[in-house]
Amino acid sequence: MNRESRTRWAAEALTTLRLMAVTLFACSLVYPSVVRALARICTPYTAEGWLLVDGQGAVIGSEIIAQPFSRPGYFWPRPSAVGYDGTSSGGSNLAATSGQLRRNAVAGIERLAGGPGRPVPADLLTSSGSGLDPHLSPASAVVQIERVAKARGISVDQLKPVVDQFIEGRDLGFLGEPRVNVLALNLALDEKFPVR
Repeated sequence: MNRESRTRWAAEALTTLRLMAVTLFACSLVYPSVVRALARICTPYTAEGWLLVDGQGAVIGSEIIAQPFSRPGYFWPRPSAVGYDGTSSGGSNLAATSGQLRRNAVAGIERLAGGPGRPVPADLLTSSGSGLDPHLSPASAVVQIERVAKARGISVDQLKPVVDQFIEGRDLGFLGEPRVNVLALNLALDEKFPVR
C-alpha cells in the first residue's frame, strides 16, 4: 500500500468513525429523548407506564403488566410463563401435543372449576405469548365470579354488574377481542367490597 492509498484509507476511516459517532449520538440519545419528552407532554399517563396508584398515591402496579393474584377473593389472571416478572417476557413454548401443557391444563381446571367437567376458558389455562398479559376474556372473569363473591361475602348478583362495568370493547370497534383488565377490576372490588 503506497502513501497515497494509506492517506485515502485513513481519511475514509476517519469519516466513517465521525459518521458512526454522529449516528450513535442521534439514535441512542437525541431521538429517544425527544420521543420520551413528546410522549410525556402528549400522553403522560401512558408514557409513565400506565401506573395505577392507591388512595395515598403509592404505585400499586401497571395497567399493562399482569400481576399475580391467588387469594380466593380476587380475580386471577392468566398463568405466566415468566412468573409475572415485568422485567422479563416470554411464552412457555409448549406445543399443543405437550404432556406438560396437558398436565398444566388439568391442574388449572381442578383449581378453577373445582374438578373436571366444568368448562374453563382456555386463557385461564395457558399463558400468553409474553407471559405478562394483564387481560382476561369476559368468559374467564364470569367463571370466577362465584368464587370471588363467596370469598368477599357478597352475592353473585352484586358482583356481576361490577365485572360488566370493566369489560373493555374491541379497539376502534373492530380490533382485538373484548377483555377485562384484572388489576383494575380487583382494585375496584377492594374499594367497593373489601375482603373481610
